[in-house]
Amino acid sequence: MCKYFCIFAPNFGIIMENNSIELALMEPEERELVQFIYDAMPAQDREGLTPDDILLVLDLMDDYLEEQGLLKEDPETGEMNYLDGDVDETEQLNYVLAAMKEEGRAISGVQIQLIQDAELQYGIEKGYYEEE
Repeated sequence: MCKYFCIFAPNFGIIMENNSIELALMEPEERELVQFIYDAMPAQDREGLTPDDILLVLDLMDDYLEEQGLLKEDPETGEMNYLDGDVDETEQLNYVLAAMKEEGRAISGVQIQLIQDAELQYGIEKGYYEEE
């Protein structure tokens, strides 16, 4: 059996090691978001970036929002709800960059910014966020 799990999706031919998150096991919307972000990034900036990296950046972005009081769990449903408020994107970027370094992940501030921008664009296109 091969050491790698290969994923062949349009514009997303990534080889992931067995211990990483497999796109096939993601929720359809999560897989769509990761694909959207990956496709939105210039080729030179997505080189070496895995779906795990993108998902970790997204999780850390949410952690930042939670710490700022802009993301709270509904005690009845267990769902996370985004609250109205301003997000300091530079502060969020620095938070994510520091956390990624702590995790030992090689990712640049430019890559994180591109993920932030693409996630925002995805949310606008889906109607989750209003365009400013």
